[in-house]
Amino acid sequence: MLREVVLLGSTGSIGTQALDVMSDHPDGFRVAGLAAGGGNIELLAEQVDRFQPRWVAVPDEAAADRLARALAGTAEGRDAGRRRVGIAAGPDAVANLAARECDVVLNAVTGAAGLPATLSALAAGNRLALANKESLVVGGPLVMRLAGEDQITPVDSEHSAIAQCLRGGTRAEVDRLVLTASGGPFRGWTSQQLASVTPHQALAHPTWDMGPVVTINSATLVNKGLELIEAHLLFDVDLDRIDVVVHPQSVVHSMVTFSDGSTLAQASPPDMRLPIAWALGWPDRLRSKARPCQWTSPAVWEFEPVDDQTFPAVSLARDAGMAGGTAPAVFNAANEVCVEQFLVGNIRLPEIVAVVGRVLSVHRAAVDPRDPGRFVSNGELTLEAVMSADEWARAEARRLTRGSGD
Repeated sequence: MLREVVLLGSTGSIGTQALDVMSDHPDGFRVAGLAAGGGNIELLAEQVDRFQPRWVAVPDEAAADRLARALAGTAEGRDAGRRRVGIAAGPDAVANLAARECDVVLNAVTGAAGLPATLSALAAGNRLALANKESLVVGGPLVMRLAGEDQITPVDSEHSAIAQCLRGGTRAEVDRLVLTASGGPFRGWTSQQLASVTPHQALAHPTWDMGPVVTINSATLVNKGLELIEAHLLFDVDLDRIDVVVHPQSVVHSMVTFSDGSTLAQASPPDMRLPIAWALGWPDRLRSKARPCQWTSPAVWEFEPVDDQTFPAVSLARDAGMAGGTAPAVFNAANEVCVEQFLVGNIRLPEIVAVVGRVLSVHRAAVDPRDPGRFVSNGELTLEAVMSADEWARAEARRLTRGSGD
């Protein structure tokens, strides 16, 4: 069966690997639409040339013009380039593309900016292959209210692993979920050592090749905190029944422990093409370039607890997830700003989570309806409340990091 795919975030790490997977199955997939930011128009033009989508979405008219010129080959050929493919531009272009009739929308947009597209795809009834964990973390109940049964297929390797393990038992038989973390490049370091980490060091992940924001989130374990909240929402398991353990080999991608004491694990060498292929092909498995474990070769797998004193992000995320409402949106938004400020040298690595914690504390204490930073519970949650909390948290994080330029 030929499946039409709309790919959001096509020029990023997940997007390019998704196109690689689809290229291996030309009779199984057709790229119906592509969306990307304006940072790599040349690559987007190459993707349009190769995959011939019907629709393309970019964030603004300047990016649309650059893409049209690249497609036409000359500046004078801009109009010809626009006629060649339906290029939509503007703040709603990506969300509108997600609502187009197709078989699968793969949302690989980075950060909270992916929320409108997630909501749009679900509202349109499209199956959503979700790589944008932030939209689920930020939108939480809003996303899950829209999602039909099996409408969301996770792309994150950890949640893909859990979803695969859950095939081995019923939901009623689940005792605990176990999320694995590589530990990042600074596993075993002390807080004092982390204070001198440079952005260059933090961007050198020992296992995965990811974008800068996700890589820094892995170094602070914020990424694992976001995945903790995502697992709680996706699989409807209480946060106090989800464990996080450090597994530096990154071969066991996560596990499920059942009520009879058995634990099922999904294992493979780290390669995002495997969970991408699983999400695109669900419920069937696709042949993939991802290599399997070599069971005839000696191997050692290590598991150890998270050092919550040195890496408090997971505990902080657990608290935000238990509070619910707008707290996870504030956690995510403050972190995105703090990552930006670390990368430009305004704060040190440990200050990322410290500032996020301070912003969350202020938010949780604000209950006056007139306060722009007030906390809104799950029962009151609206898209407007989420976006307002996101905006407030970014401003507060900039103020605390002195990175707003004010």
